[in-house]
Order: sequence, then structure tokens, then C-alpha cells
Amino acid sequence: RDRSLLNLGMLTALGKPNELKLHVRGALTNGVTREEISEIFLQTAIYCGVPAALEAFKIAREVFNELDG
Repeated sequence: RDRSLLNLGMLTALGKPNELKLHVRGALTNGVTREEISEIFLQTAIYCGVPAALEAFKIAREVFNELDG
């Protein structure tokens, strides 16, 4: 669970959207909540820049929509 949180932040900072999508899905499987995922991306906006965070939010929204059907 903790590793999933770290991976989300690192992949956002590195600008790896394809990998991030897989890890958002994996984080949810590992018990990370959608709210916690959003909080990670809010932190990345501060430390990695708004464009990186916006891309991460977009990817997370895609995953959430896929899961919600």
C-alpha cells in the first residue's frame, strides 16, 4: 500500500502516463482510496508542477470511469 502511494508520486513526477495508469489501478487493488490518490496528485502539483498533476488527475479519472463502467 505504501509502495503504491510512492509509485504514484514518482511516476507523476517522471511524466510516465502509461505506467501511471497501471499503478493507479494497482493502488486501488492494494487498498488505496480514490481520495488518497487525489491527495497524492495534489502534492505533486506543489512539488512537481501543475501540468504533471493535471495529467495524473486525467489518467486517474480515466481509470475511475473504466471501473465504474
